[in-house]
Amino acid sequence: MAILAPSILSSDMSKMSEAVHLMEKAGISIIHLDIMDGRFVPPITFGAPVVKGLRKNTSLLLDTHLMVVEPEDQVEQFIDAGADYITIHIETTNHPNRILTRIKESGLKAGIALNPATPLNTLTEPILDTVDFILIMSV
Repeated sequence: MAILAPSILSSDMSKMSEAVHLMEKAGISIIHLDIMDGRFVPPITFGAPVVKGLRKNTSLLLDTHLMVVEPEDQVEQFIDAGADYITIHIETTNHPNRILTRIKESGLKAGIALNPATPLNTLTEPILDTVDFILIMSV
């Protein structure tokens, strides 16, 4: 079964709730949120306050993709904001399993992302045993 999780990254931020309502009407169940810090990848997008605002206005699942340096410093904010899924990049932390475990302990789905140049063998057995899903980037 395929699951479509459109990103709101290209949405007009001033009309974000309208975009979410259109997704709800279209039968979408998951919204993908690209959180970019401008350091790991450009540009800077949005943070936990936007996720919190979305959570107040929709029951759709929020798939939060942290493209940030040192996600361990930010993951709690996104847990508290109401994310349902949180994905971190293996390239951004020395302790991916600690972060993934924390996400899972919060009752959320935990994902790991790899950039195209990152070897698949970077995904060690402890990581594979912890994650709910893997995101392999194509750009």
